[in-house]
Amino acid sequence: MKILETIRVAFASLSANKLRSFLTILGIVVGIFSIISISTVISMLQSSIEEGVSGLNSNTFQIQKWPAVRTGGMAERQKIRNRPNITMEEYKQFKEVMTGAESIGAEQWRFGIRFSFNENKTNPNIQVCGGTTGAFPNNDWEIEKGRAFNENDIQFGNKVVVLGADIVKTLFEFVDPIGQEIKMNNYKLKVIGVLKSKGAVFGQSRDGFAIIPVSTFQSFYGKRGRSVNITVRAPEGKPYDDLIEQAIGHMRTIRKVEPGEDNDFDIRTNQATLESINEMTSSVRIGAIVIAAIALLAAGIGIMNIMLVSVTERTREIGIRKAVGAQKFNILLQFLVEAVVLCLFGGVVGIVFGISVGNILGSLMQASATIPLDWVAVGVGLCVFIGVLFGTYPAMKAANLDPIESLRYE
Repeated sequence: MKILETIRVAFASLSANKLRSFLTILGIVVGIFSIISISTVISMLQSSIEEGVSGLNSNTFQIQKWPAVRTGGMAERQKIRNRPNITMEEYKQFKEVMTGAESIGAEQWRFGIRFSFNENKTNPNIQVCGGTTGAFPNNDWEIEKGRAFNENDIQFGNKVVVLGADIVKTLFEFVDPIGQEIKMNNYKLKVIGVLKSKGAVFGQSRDGFAIIPVSTFQSFYGKRGRSVNITVRAPEGKPYDDLIEQAIGHMRTIRKVEPGEDNDFDIRTNQATLESINEMTSSVRIGAIVIAAIALLAAGIGIMNIMLVSVTERTREIGIRKAVGAQKFNILLQFLVEAVVLCLFGGVVGIVFGISVGNILGSLMQASATIPLDWVAVGVGLCVFIGVLFGTYPAMKAANLDPIESLRYE
């Protein structure tokens, strides 16, 4: 009950000086707002990026020429560009020796393709994948209608295609696509299947692509000039990292990488991609924390000054409280609580504004709304810490006032 009474007195004291209290908490609002708004935007972006990079099945990794996230300078990019392409022959050798995997697939991609059916045409921005049967489970591509192509389609180079949901919407608004003949630029293909929609990331659809047998793809566009991506799916319950190490060893042997030399290929996993993205966004978060720290330091100094003024103004009140039996601890607690309440009020305002503005900015980038609960907790903790840190000296000064001198104070 004493704590509740102390909090009530603190609110009464702060409400008696509304303008001064508002100006004091403004620094806290700015500091907490900076942290929460930036953290909200980053959390929204990370959440949406996770959805985008998690195209691979959860227990699948991919061996590819290019890294998933390209960083480094010109020299590093040139070094990667000079890597030899991964070929279908290497994929076949790899598949023979990689006996511990549940499924292994291969993919080659081409961008900027237009599909047409009768008078309907897509934009010339469709991606086409030439893949093997293993590409479907490894990429978590699910068939909604029809079927995926099989080994016979690959062996004989059948001109068949499985379409993404966006292409179906554009070309077959009132027609069942299964069995229809469409054009891929100037090549004719028979539609045998439709993929389930995978939704959008940052407002960009993930359904604007089509898949054809890799043999058909190479008959159209040639066997050379495009690197093959090899996807490897680990069996349920099998150590995932062990399989990656095994795959690296086999690929180094197949590609004749000398001992001590760097791999001339990259391993892409969902986790590794997310870690790379987190490294890139961490500098933005650090910048926000530095700005917030400066604002909170200034706010803390302002709180200490205001609390010292409050102690001076209420010297006679302190003397009366001590005269009727208040202990040093009671006075100390009262002024500490006032400082913490001041900080917490500013913190709550900063958190509310930070989350609101952060979600508005994130929604402009087509990211999903979120509330960064971890950083909300950090913000509340910072408010309490600043209140205690900068309120301790004024509170101790008030607690150590001589009661007789305080009663004489005018």
